[in-house]
Amino acid sequence: MDIENMQAFVSVAELRSLTEAAQKLNHLQSNMTAKIKKLEAHYKTALFYRKPRGMELTPAGEILYAQFKQILLLWQDTEMKMRPQEEKLRIGTMQSIVVGEVTRALTMIYELYPQVSVTLKTGTTTEIELLILEGELDIAFVIGYSTSPYIHYQKCYREDLVLVGKGIHEGSDLEQVLQGATIIMLSYGCLYLTQLEKMYQVMQLTHGEVVEVGVFDTMVQFVLMGMGITLMSKKLARQFNVKSYLSVPPTFGYMDTYLITRPNHEMTAIEHKFIEINNTI
Repeated sequence: MDIENMQAFVSVAELRSLTEAAQKLNHLQSNMTAKIKKLEAHYKTALFYRKPRGMELTPAGEILYAQFKQILLLWQDTEMKMRPQEEKLRIGTMQSIVVGEVTRALTMIYELYPQVSVTLKTGTTTEIELLILEGELDIAFVIGYSTSPYIHYQKCYREDLVLVGKGIHEGSDLEQVLQGATIIMLSYGCLYLTQLEKMYQVMQLTHGEVVEVGVFDTMVQFVLMGMGITLMSKKLARQFNVKSYLSVPPTFGYMDTYLITRPNHEMTAIEHKFIEINNTI
């Protein structure tokens, strides 16, 4: 078993796509397919379900994914210790991401590297992209992207989306939940709002006032009090102990998170480490 095969398997598992994993690792898709088949032959079991919407891990695949991620983290840690570099991290993200994976990943980075110098800035996808272009940040996590030719985009993972509000549950009628509802959002430039407004347009419904709150915790509190509804990732809903929510139709039911950098940016070892930790949480 070699590192390249492990990286190939983990990338397909996280991106749910052979094509996107091949692009990420600069491999031919045929090579990626061969690597996955080699692993399945080695372990004598199917590791993925091949579905119209992409690749999904089988139970055996879930076990192997967890094991390979640990091995790759150890390998990356070895690389960092053998090739020490300046302990500096300049990252950007959206507030909805900060309250989740990024905060926990930073905590682990500080534990591993107490002397690290961290610059963290938040904003909308457009604002963060501008900071990357201006050289104020080196790496960032954003939801969605503008296909700028001056930014390198690497898909990290896909988030399932849910509607949250007082009394909303999986049995709720979607049209009744949406029609005339006040929308509570982090900001007017938030892509979650854009996604929700597309849903209203396609379903030919109208919503009430859009309220910008600016703080994720406040947004969750407001919607659970019954002041309106919001759209967020299922993972964040569970993290904030939201007991019930309504899944969004497949057309609007997910959003992709991307790692962005300048095309000529050479990743440092500590940036690699941060990304690896972030992707395992």
